[in-house]
Amino acid sequence: MLDPRFAAVDARLEGVDRILAVTGGKGGIGKSFVASTLAAILGGNGRRVGLLDLDFTSPSDHVILGFETGVPSEEFGIDPHVHQGVHTMSIAHFAGDAPAPLRGDDVTNALLELLAITNWGALDTLVIDMPPGLGDAALDTIRLLGRAEYLVVAQPSKVVLESVRRAMGLLRSIEAPMLGVVENMQRKDTAAVDAVAKAFDLPVLGRLPYDEAVEDALGDVPRLLETQPAMALRDVAQSLGL
Repeated sequence: MLDPRFAAVDARLEGVDRILAVTGGKGGIGKSFVASTLAAILGGNGRRVGLLDLDFTSPSDHVILGFETGVPSEEFGIDPHVHQGVHTMSIAHFAGDAPAPLRGDDVTNALLELLAITNWGALDTLVIDMPPGLGDAALDTIRLLGRAEYLVVAQPSKVVLESVRRAMGLLRSIEAPMLGVVENMQRKDTAAVDAVAKAFDLPVLGRLPYDEAVEDALGDVPRLLETQPAMALRDVAQSLGL
């Protein structure tokens, strides 16, 4: 029997013009920073934007943007919190600081439930902070969000780039649209990220410089948007027509 939540997911996303999934195939590369900051930039520009944090093990979008994690209001579904112009949804709204040790079918059920009950309404862009890695959560997200476009975050580290290659290879194998690559925390000139992007015939859309001011700006959106990486992300948003 077909799970009715699959149809509910499509219905919840009917009013969303574009779904932008920020990925990288690995945790700790700044994927959440890019997704959260990009959403804040769009919200500050007056765009109707949502931010969905699908990292169930270590959600961090609420830390980056400083939004509260209380249980959202509910009427015919769950209404996202609105913070600094961004409609937010995260497992942290329900679990708070407690861990959510999900495995196997529980991951799929939690993901499906979150997508099926969230009232996004009319949005120009829904930014997805993809689950790290290529496990059940990431694969289910790719399957459920069939019209998502992917923005790949990379760093010049050999370890990171190996994971990025695998993630990009998976997306290419299923013909998922990849918009390009963003190099995060750039400290010096490097050709490594360029080489990976070229191998997949993708552009490097931007390079976010390492900025020590970011750590102190976390949780404070106006300060965050004044950092050097945020300035670089503005150009990325413009190049993507967001």
